[in-house]
Amino acid sequence: TIRLSAYHEGGHIIICIADNGRGLNTERIKAKALQNGLVTEAELEKMTEAQIHKFIFAPGFSTAAQVTSVSGRGVGMDVVRTNIDQIGGTIDIKSVAGEGASVTIKIPLTLAIVSALIVEAGGDRFAIPQLSVVELVRARANSEHRIERIKDTAVLRLRNKLLPLIHLKKLLKIDDGATTTDAENGFIVVTQVGSQTFGIVVDGVFHTEEIVVKPMSTKLRHIDMFSGNTILGDGAVIMIIDPNGIAKALGASGSSAHDLADDNANAHAASGEQLTSLLVFRAGSSQPKAVPLGLVTRLEEIATDKIELSNGRYMVQYREQLMPLVQ
Repeated sequence: TIRLSAYHEGGHIIICIADNGRGLNTERIKAKALQNGLVTEAELEKMTEAQIHKFIFAPGFSTAAQVTSVSGRGVGMDVVRTNIDQIGGTIDIKSVAGEGASVTIKIPLTLAIVSALIVEAGGDRFAIPQLSVVELVRARANSEHRIERIKDTAVLRLRNKLLPLIHLKKLLKIDDGATTTDAENGFIVVTQVGSQTFGIVVDGVFHTEEIVVKPMSTKLRHIDMFSGNTILGDGAVIMIIDPNGIAKALGASGSSAHDLADDNANAHAASGEQLTSLLVFRAGSSQPKAVPLGLVTRLEEIATDKIELSNGRYMVQYREQLMPLVQ
């Protein structure tokens, strides 16, 4: 029985081919290694079985008694190892006599070919993996897809859902600090990472392309925004955006808009006509604010002299307990 398994671990793809046959004949490998002058008897004494098995990867090494059209020429495993080494992978073999052998191949995932959307931001081109792109939206001031602002967060109203937006050039700090970004118009790449959906605002969208992912230089590995780089057909080297890194950055800055988008989506998903009772109040500015009534336990008036300051936070003694207050 031959069992083939492949899985993804860290930045590698692991392919394991195992069988339950006779395994490798260690004695035959030893004899052949001595015969080919690959090793001396004294060195063989000190070697473990696993190290002896590695000889099968040596050029021209074969334990077959006679040469046939299939075996005995000793080019099989040598070629396998050379090719795997060329792409930065490793190959390992484990064998137990009478129980079988397993070959484990480890290949860097960074050599994967992915389909990517090429976009432009701040005069530079970037690639966004198409796996996480849901759709492209062109936002205009007077269309149904329009960019709105809640507090200081830009959001996109898309089919009655609010999506938090992030400007790619602002995020990558390549806008020279210029705030002349057109707030109303733009190309928006709607992206989904896990359960989080958000929009990446870019200056232009070119086309989709199959790209070979090259690993990031070690000096740049700490930057979450990029997952690697690639060389385009015209010789330009461009960075590949990592949507997970952007989602993380957005999680830090745009969680309020994200919660809002979620509430919005849930309300619409339940039913187009569903009504929610809101408690409307004013705080700070003159615009009214609202909170779903279902979340409100009760309204209380508190005398200001009952408010205490503890470790920089405002507290009030409420029903025998300390209750934190949010301004």
